[in-house]
Amino acid sequence: MRSADSLRVCLIAALTAVGACSGDDGGAVATDAAPSDSVPADGAVVDSGPVIPWDSGPPTDPSTGPAPGNPDGKCAVPAEAALEDVSKPTTVVGTGTKESCTGDAFVAAVAKGGVITFNCGPDPVTITVTKTAKIFNDKGPKIVIDGGGKVTLSGGGKVRILYQNTCDKDLVWTTAACQNQDHPQLTVQNLAFVDGNATGLDPDGGGAIFVRGGRFKLLNSRFFNNACDPTGPDVGGGAVRVLSQHEGRPVYVVNSTFGGAAGLGNKCSNGGGLSSIGVSYTVINSLFSHNTVTGSGANPAKSGTPGGGSGGAIYNDGNTFTLTLCGTKITDHSAPEGGGAIFFVSNDRSGTLRIQDSVLRNNKSLGFETKGYPGIFVLAKTVDVTGSTLE
Repeated sequence: MRSADSLRVCLIAALTAVGACSGDDGGAVATDAAPSDSVPADGAVVDSGPVIPWDSGPPTDPSTGPAPGNPDGKCAVPAEAALEDVSKPTTVVGTGTKESCTGDAFVAAVAKGGVITFNCGPDPVTITVTKTAKIFNDKGPKIVIDGGGKVTLSGGGKVRILYQNTCDKDLVWTTAACQNQDHPQLTVQNLAFVDGNATGLDPDGGGAIFVRGGRFKLLNSRFFNNACDPTGPDVGGGAVRVLSQHEGRPVYVVNSTFGGAAGLGNKCSNGGGLSSIGVSYTVINSLFSHNTVTGSGANPAKSGTPGGGSGGAIYNDGNTFTLTLCGTKITDHSAPEGGGAIFFVSNDRSGTLRIQDSVLRNNKSLGFETKGYPGIFVLAKTVDVTGSTLE
């Protein structure tokens, strides 16, 4: 167990492990050799061959899941991570009845952009999409989707639910540097996402939501039983995968739940909840539990394996980026390879992992983790842990 009011460790690379500047002897502790932390310079995912789709099972009932967020999280939320105003929506999905809130109506509303709300009657409703809702890059610049705490979006176990990609020509190129532009600025708030499935898709990962480019923030939302490819060295994000945010600005994840109970966890080869390459996350007052990673062989994949199996809750890879947790609880995960809770690899050792006022408990790293940090495998310049419990 590690409980600290203030703990600061500078991690520097050794040949195959990591050494701690704080005086801890050792670094990475592995039941097998730690993987190479290399990743293609362009962030491309190595092709690991065909994948076997998940058995999606019966539809997920979101009413059986916990509320959004960590009830014990008390961290302040910065102004830029606050809820967006939806008092003047561009499009309202539905006309006051459950039957009027269809998947097609939602997909059409997203294509138009702007502020999207719902009018589906007084009771909670699940809207199942049969095709992915896609954001067009010439709409906005702000795009807000607000479910009012009563709307669940389902992929029916067959499709990814929401997709933004500034480098997808089919969604309109709007700048010469698609990987570093300030729009669209997508906010998803007060929604639940269930049974999204990105298995076999290109780009891969992000069973419920995939975002590349622009800006993205996620507030007061829940994710249950979403999935992406079960194997592959660098594919990840059973719930959410994000790439290429404008000027390296962080993705805010606030008061949101990923899994939260047995039978509701999200799953993928890596990163059962969140995944990214070269993207910073700031995760505030959120809950991760019972998410699953199923790959094996790490990254790059060991000979004879399909690769993956790291980061039970969160998988971060790339060069300069930061993962900040504040008021967040991560419990009850297991990774076949590295980082039962968190896999964080900054290839050039310029990244920062910061954990504040959070609890990480019962996250098993079956392959390797960093000494002194239960459930975490980290290669970074700096690790800060304050007011947190790791056990």
